[in-house]
Amino acid sequence: MTEERLAALLAQVASGDISPEAALERLRKFPIEELPYAQVDHLRPLIQGYTEVVFCEGKNTEQIIGICEALERASGTFLATRADDAAREALRDRFPRAEVNPLARTVHLAPQPEPGVTGRGMVLIVTAGTSDLPVAEEAATVARALGNRVDVLADVGVAGIHRILRRSELLNEASVLIVVAGMDGALASVVGGMVRVPVIAVPTSVGYGASFGGISALLAMLNSCASGVVVVNIDNGFGAAVAASRINHLPS
Repeated sequence: MTEERLAALLAQVASGDISPEAALERLRKFPIEELPYAQVDHLRPLIQGYTEVVFCEGKNTEQIIGICEALERASGTFLATRADDAAREALRDRFPRAEVNPLARTVHLAPQPEPGVTGRGMVLIVTAGTSDLPVAEEAATVARALGNRVDVLADVGVAGIHRILRRSELLNEASVLIVVAGMDGALASVVGGMVRVPVIAVPTSVGYGASFGGISALLAMLNSCASGVVVVNIDNGFGAAVAASRINHLPS
């Protein structure tokens, strides 16, 4: 239940267009809708400003569809992350209007009418290499779903540092940056030393054996000497996007 839908429902009751009993029936599954396998949180949009996001890993197709149906009934929208091929195909069949992103492993059903951008600036997502794009695309999809203007600058890692240095104008247009990098994770420190806005670093599991599945990049980012760099967990494009969106929606 979004703030807009709740306000519209209350206005209908006040105007006499619907009865209090009918409104109560609509709210019967608010704030929590109990499914056999999930407690769907319909209060989330009123508290945090966005609908509960469905993490698909570990859920079967029936559970994913059921949760997404509950969210769609209540708010007209849902966002599913870490959806495998079977889950994406099932969601596409059930919700033909949904936007499916195989690279990001996301499925997003936007509300109708689709709201415009509400963030005050641009969220810029920067990747060290093309191999980091799946995590970056997850961040981009989530950030857009949360009402942000998003741009992606890909494959500008420190192995060819001139690639990022020549894009300083774009870096300075952003209100918050998400830097996605594996290997040694050095790109976050480089970008952090070039801008005056917050930098959210995302270590990825991309790298050779001694990268330890992203731990090397994680530790390097945590030890960045650049001011204003904060770090989320390995491959956590979703978490980075939510944090960036909250920054981007702060009053100016």
